[in-house]
Formats: sequence, C-alpha cells, structure tokens
Amino acid sequence: MKIFPRSAFGQTICLISMLLILNQVVSYVSIALYVIQPHSQQMNELLAKQVRVVFIDIKDQSINNELAHAFHDETGIGVYTQARALHSGLADAVSYPHRSEEMSLLLDGEAEVRISQGEEYLFWIRPPQAPNLWVKIPLAGIEEHSASPLLLLLIVMGSLSVIGAWLFVRQLNQPLKALQKAAEQVGKGEFPKPLKLKGTSEVAEVTAAFNQMSQGVKQLENDRNLLMEGISHDLRTPLTRIRLASEMMSDQDAFLKDGIENDIDDMNDIIDQFIDYIRPDKNAAELLELNLLVSEVVNAEQVHGRNITFSSNTELPLILMKYIAIKRVVVNLIQNAIRYSDGDIAVNTGIVDYQVDPLKLQNIVIKKQKDFTVTQPYAFIEIHDQGEGITENEIERLFQPFTQGDTARGGEGSGLGLAIVKRIVDNHNGHILLKNHTEGGLVAQVLLPLS
Repeated sequence: MKIFPRSAFGQTICLISMLLILNQVVSYVSIALYVIQPHSQQMNELLAKQVRVVFIDIKDQSINNELAHAFHDETGIGVYTQARALHSGLADAVSYPHRSEEMSLLLDGEAEVRISQGEEYLFWIRPPQAPNLWVKIPLAGIEEHSASPLLLLLIVMGSLSVIGAWLFVRQLNQPLKALQKAAEQVGKGEFPKPLKLKGTSEVAEVTAAFNQMSQGVKQLENDRNLLMEGISHDLRTPLTRIRLASEMMSDQDAFLKDGIENDIDDMNDIIDQFIDYIRPDKNAAELLELNLLVSEVVNAEQVHGRNITFSSNTELPLILMKYIAIKRVVVNLIQNAIRYSDGDIAVNTGIVDYQVDPLKLQNIVIKKQKDFTVTQPYAFIEIHDQGEGITENEIERLFQPFTQGDTARGGEGSGLGLAIVKRIVDNHNGHILLKNHTEGGLVAQVLLPLS
C-alpha cells in the first residue's frame, strides 16, 4: 500500500502541507518556549514575592486578624485558614502540580498552588512558611485558556495556507491535465483543437510544442488517407475493367474467368482491409448489449458445413462501445477461425475479473507480456476453433501489420485482420489475448472494460 500519491499534484500538495504543518508546530513550540513559559515563570516569581511579603514578619503559623484584614483591603490579597479557604472558593479551585513544583523552589519549601476562575482569576497558594494557611492572590487580565486562541489562530492560518496551496497547485496542474487528455485523444486518432497556452512558461512551451506536433500528425494522417483513397480509386478502376473484360470471355475459358474473378474479389477485399486499417472510426460510442451484437454476427457468419455456436454464461450489462467497430472485431475473429480450422467454432461471452501476474503468463500476449496487468472486471468475447493452434514464437507477431503467410497461420489475406482488431480494441481501452487451448485449437479473447 502506497502512503504518498504518485501524481505530481498530490505530491506537491503533500509536500506543502507537511511544510506548513511543520512550520505551525515550530511556531507553536517557539511561542510556548519563548513567550508563554517565560511569562508563566515571571508570574510565579511575582506570586512568590507577594507571598514572602505577607509572611515577612511572621515567626509562627498564625497571623493577626486585623493585620490580615488591613492587608486584604489594601492589596486584595487574603490569608485564610483551611476551613475559611474552602468556604471562600478553595473547594472549586484546580490543583496545578507543575506550578506547585515551581512555587516550592521559589519559596524554599513544599508549596501547593491551586487556581480558580469565577468573577475573578484567583491563585490559592499554601506556602511552606504557614502550611495551615492559604494565601489568595487575585490577578486581573489573565484567562485560563489564554493559549487556546493562539492554537486556534495557528490552525486557521495553516488551513488557509493548505487551501491556498491546493488552489495554486491545481491552477498549475490544469494545463498538464488538459495536455494529458489531448495526448490520449491524439493516440486514438482524434485531433482536438489547439490547447490554450496557460500555466508557467515551461508548461506553455510544452503545450505549444504539443499543438505543433498534433497539427503535424493530423496533416500526416490526412495525407495518408488521401494517398490511400487515391490508390484505392486507381486500383479499383482497372479491376473493374478486367472484370468487364472477363465477362466477355467465351464459355471455353470459364475456368480462367472464375480464377480472374476470384483474384479480383481478393484484391478488393485487400484494398478494403487497407482502408479499414488506416481510416479512423469517427462514430460515437454508445451503451449497447454485447450479447445481442455477438448473436447477430454469429447468425450472419454461418456457413454451409461449419457449426458456429454461441453461448453466454451471464447476462451482461450495457457496455459503452462503437457498434460497427466491435462488430468488425467479432467478424474478423470468426472469419479467421473459419479460414484456419475445419471443426466446430465456439463463441462465448461473459464477465471475468483478471488478477494476473505478467511473469506467470503462458501463451498470452497483449502488446507485450510485461504490459498486461488487469485488476478490474471485464466483459469478454471468446472465439475457440479446432485448428492446429500457433507456436509461442508466432503469437506476438500476429498483431503486427502485414503478418501473414507461413509464419502465421496460412498464406491468405493481407495480414491486417488482427492488426485491425487490436487497434479497435485498444481504442476501447480493452485487451486482446491469444492462447493455445489445452484440448487443441486457438482461443482468441477480447476484453472490454465494464466501467
């Protein structure tokens, strides 16, 4: 479990918060040591001197009542016996051991200090000169909780400082978050409007460089699409002429005519795959039923002499996805299974919560094994054929464009089918897995996030 956040925003806030808290603690301790404590010591010394004045001429543990009354009238300081002191407010006073220890040192003997607060702030001191008497000394301008406003002030100042730091760092972090989202969009083939140059000069320079890069990538994408469309048009035109010419061939050349038409169909399919691989999907994602989509594809892809079955072990929730794109994924995988196997084909859907250690993966590839760490629930589409499977060395290469021929599973097609599938799945924040089944055949599994 990580204690500190990994983001720069969180780390900056934690650093500033810790520095502010440390500053507040140091400030409070400094005030306590250099202001409150000296003030308390001075007060104790003043109280001790006043006690000494009261008993300056006392040789025993008694005091003249008239002298006590006169002293009280002049100074407000009273001397009481234990019983009178309890009746006059000593019973409500609170004992302070620390002050008692300091007073004992100042009066050269064991003393006790109690403090009560009512209409007046009263110090009750039992001096060592007269252990049976209590000296009551009133002090004005002192509150019992005088340290509380200081503590409250420090807390308020610290809180306002943390809030200000949070707002400041958030303001600095906003351009970076916008840059992150824009980079993710460019990675998916979407090109947002140029970002505003905000934040510090360094962040503004990075944003300007990103805008320039994004415009360059967009121009390259447009040029590539234009080039592909031109090639497609230029190739389809002669293919159409060849098809028209083949229609005019005699019946004696029927076998040659069929071969030419099959080659033309294959070339058109290859051109379509090139366009599908290059052209970005501009359709908006929507909440759809995955089981219904897969069922429609399975019914449409049924071919004579092959048994394609579909089953689902659970009712799936609505999933945010692009209908045409995910349909193309299922179609490509089923057609691959038909092309490279002879037996039955099983299509399944369900929900799985992967918690996989990448080092323990066997015959499973998503980009690279080290990139695969899935810890959230996914909906899966699984296509299992009864073919010969694939060697471990070939699995990772299958997702690369133009991988086909003997190094893959056959020599047909352009080698873009799985590359197209992988691009679509990546754009849905999903994963594509290939693995050899323990009972034979190849299993292709597509994982789509539920959230």
